[in-house]
Amino acid sequence: MALFMDVHTMDGPVGLGDVEQAHAADLATQGRYGVNYRRYWVDESAGKIFCLVEAPDADAAVSVHREAHGLVADAIFPVAEGS
Repeated sequence: MALFMDVHTMDGPVGLGDVEQAHAADLATQGRYGVNYRRYWVDESAGKIFCLVEAPDADAAVSVHREAHGLVADAIFPVAEGS
């Protein structure tokens, strides 16, 4: 399975609680697409959200976001995990 980092840019500040709810929706949806949303990071004041996801391909990861809550990322990048 490939590893991806996606980036969301909101129109203004974003609350951690809102992102927690969206992540929970991703977790409830991901199994249908063979995806595993592993972690996320939030810059609340800048309205930036970063998601780390294992997926068969980028389209599967995007499909989970689209179905779960409609907040599709601005960009998605294949990444390799380091320590």
